[in-house]
Amino acid sequence: MTEQALRRSPGTPCWVSLMVHGLTTTQEFYSSLFGWEYVPGPGQLGPYVRARLDGKEVAGIGQLPPDRHLPTAWTPYLATDDADTTAELIRSCGGTVAVGPLDADHAGRMAICSDPVGAVFGIWQASAHVGSRLTGVPGTPVWNELVTQETSTVAKFYQSVFGHELEALVSADFDYVTLHLEGRPVCAVHGVGRALPHDRGAHWMTYFEVADPDGAARQVVDLGGHVIQPPREGASGRLATVADPEGAVFTIIRTER
Repeated sequence: MTEQALRRSPGTPCWVSLMVHGLTTTQEFYSSLFGWEYVPGPGQLGPYVRARLDGKEVAGIGQLPPDRHLPTAWTPYLATDDADTTAELIRSCGGTVAVGPLDADHAGRMAICSDPVGAVFGIWQASAHVGSRLTGVPGTPVWNELVTQETSTVAKFYQSVFGHELEALVSADFDYVTLHLEGRPVCAVHGVGRALPHDRGAHWMTYFEVADPDGAARQVVDLGGHVIQPPREGASGRLATVADPEGAVFTIIRTER
């Protein structure tokens, strides 16, 4: 696949990254769980590695400075053709730009932002690094979903900033909006009301493909993580919500094809 074909339309999740306190132990956890191997860089991000499967980059893991006591969380990056313009738009639509925009070596230009409900996400203007180069196979990110109290206001924020088309699931007891670009779903917003964890607030959830969600959930525990929601059947496949040893929450799924 060519670089141009890999380059995502603005507003499409193109990368996921995790900032942790123990980089080495976290690398070992995901290497055992997903079979990842690692290459270093870019250097501007401090100690940082890119995870690979079959030689193709799928995700990033970086080390937090010792004085930064931030919660560890997987963060999706949405593609943009102009990080500076998108950052301004995020501010004008009620979001916050916490870091950047700044250059990451020759890889691209990025910023870390949060939406009006406080969920953290990144934006990525690709240069040498277009984002994840492999998807749909075990160990790769396959979906990103914003978990929040209710969908209406925050879905409109992403629509205003990135031009997403909104498709709401009409249901009395299920508040769910899929964000589309060019007629295809790219991510979603899930309103869970009072079920939103008090200690986390609104947050983006990354889904990783696995061949066996039940076995992977057991392996997470064996590797020092824990299971938050045990394996269950969902609309798009069998899935479980888990956390790594530092508490970063993610979902493992065997997608029905």
